[in-house]
Parts: sequence; C-alpha cells; structure tokens
Amino acid sequence: MARRSSILDAVVVGAGVVGATAALALARDGRRVALVEARQPEPWQASRHDPRVFALAQDSVALLDGLGLWSAIRVSRAQSYRRMQVWDAAGGGELVFDGDRLGHPTLGWIVEQGVLIEHLWRALAVEAGVERYCPERVAGFVSEADAISVDLAAAGRLRARVLVAADGAGSALREMAGISVDRHDYRQRALVAYVATRRPHGETAWQRFLPDGPLAFLPFSDGVFAQAAPGCTSSIVWTQSEAEAERRLAVPDAVFRSELERAFDATLGEIVAATPPLAFPLRRQLAAEYVAGRMVLVGDAAHAVHPLAGQGVNLGLRDVACLRRMIAAAGERDIGAPWRLARYQRERRSDATVSAHAFETIDRLFSNDAVLPTLVRGHLLGLAGHMPLLPRLLWRHAAGL
Repeated sequence: MARRSSILDAVVVGAGVVGATAALALARDGRRVALVEARQPEPWQASRHDPRVFALAQDSVALLDGLGLWSAIRVSRAQSYRRMQVWDAAGGGELVFDGDRLGHPTLGWIVEQGVLIEHLWRALAVEAGVERYCPERVAGFVSEADAISVDLAAAGRLRARVLVAADGAGSALREMAGISVDRHDYRQRALVAYVATRRPHGETAWQRFLPDGPLAFLPFSDGVFAQAAPGCTSSIVWTQSEAEAERRLAVPDAVFRSELERAFDATLGEIVAATPPLAFPLRRQLAAEYVAGRMVLVGDAAHAVHPLAGQGVNLGLRDVACLRRMIAAAGERDIGAPWRLARYQRERRSDATVSAHAFETIDRLFSNDAVLPTLVRGHLLGLAGHMPLLPRLLWRHAAGL
C-alpha cells in the first residue's frame, strides 16, 4: 500500500477489539492512522459460535454505538442481560443487580469476540483515514522530539505523533520499550463453553462462588444447540485450579455436564448439552508504566485482570475512550506531548490497578475453603444485597457511568 510522506497522527499496533476500536475512533475524529496487525482474522460465520465472549458494559456499548457499529453488532448476535445474581456455595445471602430497580433495564450485553472483530474490520476496510498493514509486524521504533519512527518488518518506516501498543498481554512493543511488568500467576484456568439448560436463563447473568473459583453462567442467544428450548443457552466461564481444569478437559461429555450441573447447584435445571470446553490460563499482569516516550499502552498490553467481574475488555475500551479524549482536546497541537500522555497514564493506570487488585481480593476471599472466610462471606453478600445504594454504586462503577 502506498503511503503519503507526511507524518501520521497515530500508528496502532494490534487489531484485536481494543486496537481496532482505537484506530477506528481516531480516524473518525479526523486523525490519520496506520493500523499494523500480524494476522488477518478469520471471517465471522453465523453458523459458528466463538467460545470467547465479552460482557460489554454500558460505556463500551456507547463507544461502539458512537462509531456507528452497535446496531449491526446487535443484529448479528448479541444477548442482553437485565439482571445479575451473585451468591456463595457455602451459604448466606445473595447480591442481586436488577435493571428495573437500577433504572437501566439492560445492564449489559454478551457478545462474541468474533462478532466484534468482524464489524470493526468491515468498518476499517472502508475508513479513508486508516492505512492497514497486514500481515505485518514492528521491527523497532525510536521516539524523537516531535514524532516517533516505527520500522515495519516488510513495509519500511512510518512516522507518527503517537504509537499505540495494543498488541496484547505478551506485547512485543512493551518489551522493546523496556517496560517492566508485575505478574501474578493465579494457578487457575478458566474453562469456557456453551451449554443448554432445562430452564431458561431469564436474561440473567449468574455467578456462584466455589472454593476452587467462581462459576459464571452468561445468557446467550439461541442457535448453538438444535435441541435447546428458547432462552436456554448460556456461555459459561468456570474458574478452577489447573489440575481440575486439566482433568475436566479429558472427561467424557456426560461427566463434564454432571459436574458442571452440580457446581451450579442445578440453578437452571439439568444441563442437556455442552460444547467441548476450552481452557485459558489466568494471571494478573500490570505494566509499570503506560507510556514510554511517544508510545502508549492500551488494553492487555497495559493490564490483564482476573475474569470474575468480566471487566477485561471494558477496561481496554476505557483506555481507548480516555486516549481519544486526550487527543481530541489537543486540537492542532502536538497530541504526543509528554504532559498529555502523562495525563493518560495517571488516569488509566490508577483505574486499572485498583480494579485488578479489587478483583484479586474478591477471588481470594471467596475462592477458598478456610473456616473464617467461609463463615462470613455469604452473609456479607446478603448484607450488601439489603443495602439499596451499594448495588447501585457497584453497578455504576462496573458500567463505567
């Protein structure tokens, strides 16, 4: 692809959900952007169901809607949830978030990663302000006084005001910049699968805390299973020890469904079908810095968190919204000025760090069978559920409102 010689506003590296959204948002704001991605994504097919799903919060949906994407995403496949229910297997009360009571009938949406990528890439393909380089990778970069030079492995050199690293938890750009990372391995894995239950999910996101880790049932659109009744399909995220995950990946389907049904206390009745589960390792990972010269980290390159609250992609999209706001405020001035990027770092590192450690604290409190935590945690949930303002405050924070 031919390039104009003038300096770009931004080079975005990594075209997953966060990186693609960043490139599209900046281009829609009138900025000239180059998007660098190592692999072309597989085209989305309605007949296939991506096991990787996101629980999109209100602010994430608003961001996608503002980019003109949400209507098409919703038509393709998205499932709303109007209620959330959280409880502990050891007993005690429960914490319920009811959309009607909170004044937001739809609390969030469950959407497959593949659906989001498909619509983002469709939009990028026709966006005049985006130059795409795929397959391509960054060989190196150098921050200068007024720009950053980015050397691509095949296409030569790009110059821009800002380099946006959205290249995931194993970020090569973060490593090139010498940014250290605080890592904590949870020694857990998340099993994900689709299941069909005897009773409908009722547009409710369910989460039960078990000694080995939380188990979430997220309502999902129909169509995965021919035998499933309407409204009876869910996406599960089952956090457990590495040993148990390995064992459950190998057991027969009937055994897996039986153990899952028991772990969920048959809340939705018999589990009549399940797709083969996949497993993902879990770790907390926080970059020491979000900025190096004219490079900024966004998404998993900056922070990876425990999935129990479903906030990973939402935190990444909040990075995008913050960076977009900082760049828009610059107008014709230098969008990569050190003080401007420092403001982005202060805002986003604070939010992500607090969130990451909060999720970890909740997981430690509930994912164990020690006597004292077991005696009090369920009652704490029940107490929180009887304090009308607390669920509202917790939900508003999770929704980014």
